[in-house]
Order: sequence, then C-alpha cells, then structure tokens
Amino acid sequence: MTRLTSNSIELPGVLEAIETYFENGWSDGLPVVPPTPEAVTATLEAANLRPDAILGIEPVKGAVITAEKAAINAIMAGCKPEYMPVVVAAIGAITQPEFNLHGITVSTMGAAILLVVNGPITEELGINSKTSAFGPGYRANATIGRAIRLLIINVLGTRTDDGLDKATLGHPGKYSWCIAENEDDLPYGWTPMHVTRGVEEGKSAVTVFPGLSATQFGEHEANTPEGILDAFAQRLYPLGPGLDEVAIIISPEHAAYLEKARWQKEQVGNYLFENARKTASEWTAMGLQSGAQQENNTKLDAIERDRPISVLSSPESAIPIVVGGAGGGWSAVIPTWSNGSRAKIVTRAINLSK
Repeated sequence: MTRLTSNSIELPGVLEAIETYFENGWSDGLPVVPPTPEAVTATLEAANLRPDAILGIEPVKGAVITAEKAAINAIMAGCKPEYMPVVVAAIGAITQPEFNLHGITVSTMGAAILLVVNGPITEELGINSKTSAFGPGYRANATIGRAIRLLIINVLGTRTDDGLDKATLGHPGKYSWCIAENEDDLPYGWTPMHVTRGVEEGKSAVTVFPGLSATQFGEHEANTPEGILDAFAQRLYPLGPGLDEVAIIISPEHAAYLEKARWQKEQVGNYLFENARKTASEWTAMGLQSGAQQENNTKLDAIERDRPISVLSSPESAIPIVVGGAGGGWSAVIPTWSNGSRAKIVTRAINLSK
C-alpha cells in the first residue's frame, strides 16, 4: 500500500473540521464525516486498493477518480469501509461513455444517479430493498448513494454554486439515491435485474440509472397483470412516446398478482410495448411530439394521424424492478434521461476479491 497523497489539514476538533468543509464547498449541504488518514487507509484496504488506482475517468472532462479520492468522499458520506466495493463498482459504471455522466450532471432536467444493488452483498451490508426502500433509516442506502454525489461535487467539480449543475428544479435523489432490489419477493421464475442484464447469478452488482423524479401511484382494485400494467401505462403517457428506458418499480403486492398469473418477466415489457399506445394525433393533442412529425416535419396526413405509437421504443425499454414492503399496492415509474440515446443504464459486477 503506497502512501496517501491528498493534502491534509490540522484542525482543533471535529466541529471545526465540519465547518471547514462547509466553508470550502466540499459538502452537499449536510455535515460530513472528517476523513482521517487512518479511516482512508482502512477503507482502501477493505477493497484491496492502492491509493493511486484509477477507478474511472469522466469521458468529457477527463477528470480522474482515484481510489484515494473515492475513499475520502465515501468516508465523508458516512460509509463503512466494507461499503467501498459497491462505491468502486458504481464509479466504474457511471464513468462508462454510454452513461453520459457529464450530460446528466449539468442538464437542466435535473437527473440524479440512482444505484440499484443486487446479489448477496445486499444482505451482507444491510442495503434496504423492502419497507420504505426509497426512504431514510438505512445507513448503507444513504451513505453509498451520497458518496457518489460527493464525488461529483469534489472530484468532478460539478456543483450548483459555480453554475455547472444547471438543474432547473432538481430532486432529493441528488443528495443520495441507492436501493437494493427485493429479490425475496420476485415472482417465481424471474431472474434478478443484474442477471437479466448479463451478470452471473450468485454474484453481486450495481446498476446505475440517470433517474428523473419517481411517480408513485396506488392500484388497489386491479388483480390481474393487465389491470396493473394498465395503471403503469397511465403514468407513462405523460412522458411521451418512444421512451428508450424506464424503470418499472413493482411493489411486492403487485408482483404477487403477476406470479399468480404465471407471468414471466419479459411479458411486462411486451405488454406495455404492445398496449400502451396512442395514435399520433392523440400524442399531438397532449402537446407531445409523436415521432411522425419529427420524421416528416410536415402536417400529419390521415393515415399518420391514426397510426398507433407505443410509449416504449421497444419491449426491452421497460426495466422491471421489484422493490418495497408488503401490505400496500403502491408502485412507481422512474423515467430516465435517455430519450435520443443521451444516456444509458449501466450494470457493473462488484469485485469482492481480497
């Protein structure tokens, strides 16, 4: 293990350290944990990393994220050392060119980075996938997600006070947004999301989404897959046609109806692609471009007006994820900053080798 190279600051105590981080703009607006050299070394050792190991390079700015800088920001966020492998995998994912990290972090649309963790590590670290998974109360969820935001602020230099973060509204996920998929309540025959996306079963992985604000809804009457997915469709329509990728957050209660009807995972996307449709004229009446207008740049003729256009660009555009606790038919959709192939969801395996 080589020596640490980051500058150190001698301060009288913890409170002074916290205030110094506020004064220098190294915080997300909340107090941080002072990253002592001992804590940084322990965090690096937990992931078997040298301080100068390069974990990722932001493709547009060329900013380099080293293991030492990642460990510092993970500690500041409140992470335990054993959380570091998840942070490392997330960094590898968000710095892939197809994720378009720079565009996501400076866009006026205000997307945040949602981490969804799968595999045995979710139990080992206590990453919440069940009751109030998107809410507070679980250290792993809160601090792993926050570590990624602090890296964006402190290593990539993207913050609101210097004008680089141009989000018109933003949303709370820009503080911290990390959950696990509820693999215990997957319908029979469904593979976990990371396995569907190519990671070996039994391994752990993190998937990163360029997520916009979630839309939660209740569906307490429908007890068939079709009825439940029709309720999802109603929340997808305002997003417009041809969505490239959207997270379909399915509560355990709704998942149980899919299991009862023996629906397989791919049927969710197939149903929404085939049935969540409006005609070009209906999309236009909603104030949304139908695609036909964009292609032709002319008034729609009679045939084009009546052509049904799906809310999804393909069946694979729907990403089903089972999340949440029992006892309530509340699900959600999370659109992504993805139309026009501007950004893509990325999955990376978590390396736990020592």
